[in-house]
Amino acid sequence: MRGVRPVEGSHRITLLDRKQLHLEGVRHVESFDEREIVLDTTLGALTLKGEGLHITRLDLEKGVLSAEGYFASLVFQEGKGRAGTRGRNLLARLIK
Repeated sequence: MRGVRPVEGSHRITLLDRKQLHLEGVRHVESFDEREIVLDTTLGALTLKGEGLHITRLDLEKGVLSAEGYFASLVFQEGKGRAGTRGRNLLARLIK
């Protein structure tokens, strides 16, 4: 993208049909169940919410996570800590 500088420690999210997610830049999985996956990424905390969620691949050495289910929202939070506990960002509201 023109005008956007790469960020050290950036990550990439690929979401296909709100059913298959691939994420690069994962540092740690804080918690997960079929309705919520809470992650620490290179750019802060990320909470994935939906239904029937399950992690299909996790490689923390490479920082890669793949998951399937129905994804209803992705909520980002700067820094560490539980994602989604403070306000919702624009992306989360748009994906609903």
